[in-house]
Amino acid sequence: MMGTTRRGLLSLALLAGLAPMQQAGAQDAFPSRPVQLVVPYPPGGNTDLMARALQTELTRALGQTVVIVNRGGAAGTIGDAQVARAAPDGYTIGMSPNNPLTAQPHLMSLTYNLDSFRFLCLVYDNPQVLVLGRNAPFRDFAGMVAHARSAKEALVFGSPGQGSTQHILMAALLKALGVEGLHVPFTGAGPMSQAALGGQIQVFVESASIPAATGLPVLATFSKDRMPNLPQTPTLTELGHAIEGSSAGGLIGPAGMPDAAAATIQRACATAVASDSFRQAAERLNSVPRYLPGEGFRARFQAESDMNRTVLRDLGLAQ
Repeated sequence: MMGTTRRGLLSLALLAGLAPMQQAGAQDAFPSRPVQLVVPYPPGGNTDLMARALQTELTRALGQTVVIVNRGGAAGTIGDAQVARAAPDGYTIGMSPNNPLTAQPHLMSLTYNLDSFRFLCLVYDNPQVLVLGRNAPFRDFAGMVAHARSAKEALVFGSPGQGSTQHILMAALLKALGVEGLHVPFTGAGPMSQAALGGQIQVFVESASIPAATGLPVLATFSKDRMPNLPQTPTLTELGHAIEGSSAGGLIGPAGMPDAAAATIQRACATAVASDSFRQAAERLNSVPRYLPGEGFRARFQAESDMNRTVLRDLGLAQ
């Protein structure tokens, strides 16, 4: 009887000792609380809308709520800086497009660079297109080239801001053509489109959603292959100028994130991007879903950063 009692007490003691260990193990499982997703722009823009399209599926895949926090300002650099200095535990991540990471560090002194982040997954990759403004004195790409070569600043082009992805791509194209154009910067794609409709600028670069909304013609695409929604429009590579560019974005976290947390988010991201609801939402936004895991995502942005450094230096904008 005594032996049975002792064995019972010993079993209870072992169970009591295991309970805290099991609780600790449960606490260590990632994620065990909501994840904050920082969007470096105000609500309503493309990056914010893509983040919200991903939010529901990411929440489902992670098994924890993903909370979007908008931190706009300074061309996306305020929000990205917040992600860079966050605790590297996986509970603060960001949805960033390329420009704040691949262009802005060459334009201004920032508290971060590419090495400040853990690249988790690319989510979308929207090829840019060369759009023809209304009443331009040419109708196709060859005519644009001839017009640009007729005088130093004969070609008047717009961009949604100095140092924007679109400005950089147009500058790279002009360099390849060996011509100079007159740059007219705007505060965003909306005012720029209105200027093109009013005949104030002759060409500009933007996502395909802009000409789809305005009815303006597209001269060429900056994509590797012809775009499904623009099958008759040639790529710049077909036209003899191998220039590719897009407005791309994905999930990033602070450098030093644990591998396990990063891998969990990456798996959830792959599931979310492949979901029907995300793809349908992206289609409504004229965006192109594209998943790349961390290393491929970083390599994609590193190559763009290297190109931007050269182009911005040639423009006299690099610091």
